[in-house]
Amino acid sequence: MTDLNRPARLNRTLLVLTGLVLIAGGGFAVGTHFGRIPLLDPATTLVPGTATPPGWVWYAVAGGAVILGLLALRWLIAQPVRKPKSHTWRFEQDTGRTALAASTAVEPFTAEVATYPGVHAAHATLGGTQDAPVLAVVLSAEQDGDLAAIRERITEEGLPRLRQALDLDDLPMTIEFRFSAKAGPRIR
Repeated sequence: MTDLNRPARLNRTLLVLTGLVLIAGGGFAVGTHFGRIPLLDPATTLVPGTATPPGWVWYAVAGGAVILGLLALRWLIAQPVRKPKSHTWRFEQDTGRTALAASTAVEPFTAEVATYPGVHAAHATLGGTQDAPVLAVVLSAEQDGDLAAIRERITEEGLPRLRQALDLDDLPMTIEFRFSAKAGPRIR
C-alpha cells in the first residue's frame, strides 16, 4: 500500500539524526571539559588566535546558512502533503483505450459523501496504481456529527459504489476526520 504520510517518516528520521548529533556533540563537549576525553586540552581556546578569519570563510558560512534555510523551508513545505500520489488510469478494451484521471473518478463519491448527515465537506484522493489503489478521504465533520455513523455509511454505501464503478475487488481506504467550527442544524 502507498504510504499516506510520507513526511512523518522523514520527520522522525531527521529528528532522530539531529538528536543523535546533538547528544554526541554535547557528550563530547562535557567529556572534554572534565578531562574524560584527552583528545583536546580543556584549557585551550576554541579557535586559535584573535585575528579575523579570511574573507572566504564568511561566504562559506553565508552559503551554508542559505542551504540550511532552503532545506528547512523544503521540510516545512512537505508537512501538509498527506495525499497519496495520484495517477491516470488507462483501460484497454477491444473498442479502444480510455484514460481516466483519478481525481475525476472520485468526484461523484466525494459529492455523495458531502451530502451525508454530519458532514460539512469532503475531499478524496485516489492514489496508487490500478493494481494497488488506495483511497484517502478527508472529511470535515460538524461538531455534533456522529463519526461512527458517517464511517459506517461510507463503508456500506459509498465505497462499494466506487469500487463497482472502478471495477475493483478491493479498495483500501483511510479516513481523516476534521471538525468544522460550524455546528449542525438544531431541532427545537
